[in-house]
Order: sequence, then C-alpha cells, then structure tokens
Amino acid sequence: MPTYIMLLNWTPEGIQKVKESPRRLNRAKQVFREAGAKLKAFYMTMGRCDMVAIVEAPDDQAIARATLTISSAGAVRTETLKAFSEEEYRKIINALP
Repeated sequence: MPTYIMLLNWTPEGIQKVKESPRRLNRAKQVFREAGAKLKAFYMTMGRCDMVAIVEAPDDQAIARATLTISSAGAVRTETLKAFSEEEYRKIINALP
C-alpha cells in the first residue's frame, strides 16, 4: 500500500480544546480504518508542525477522503505528502533516461 506522511497543525479551535486531542486521534484512526487505511505512526512534534502521522492507504482517493473527513472537523490543518520507499525511489531513479 502507498505510504503518506501527514503534517498536522492545530487550528485555533483545536488548540483551545487540546485536551480533546487524544479523543480526536482515536476518531482519526477510525476514519482511516473505514477508508481501508492504517495509521502506522503518530508523533507530536516541536517546530513548524504540531504533529506528524505516517499512514498507509490503498490509493490517493482513500487518503484524500480520510484527510478531508478529519480536516472538516475543524481541529487541524493538514498537508499530505506521498512517500516513496527506498525500493520505489531506486526504481524511479533507475528509469531516468
């Protein structure tokens, strides 16, 4: 399954209710499962992003649906990056002319 790296930041509403964040994370895990995806890792971070999640999903449409569902709750803003494994990276580079 493709891997996606999600960069997340709390919205003003999300940080005001930060104590609800663990419950929202549980809901996000459920949303991913319903989309056929799996949250592989989750980190709260210091710096530009408040949180980082590593997610595997069957395709771009599944991760887009899950991300839109999670973001529409209003507690976080997301940036999703499609990740390529080392093996995929090597295939891409080797296929260059």
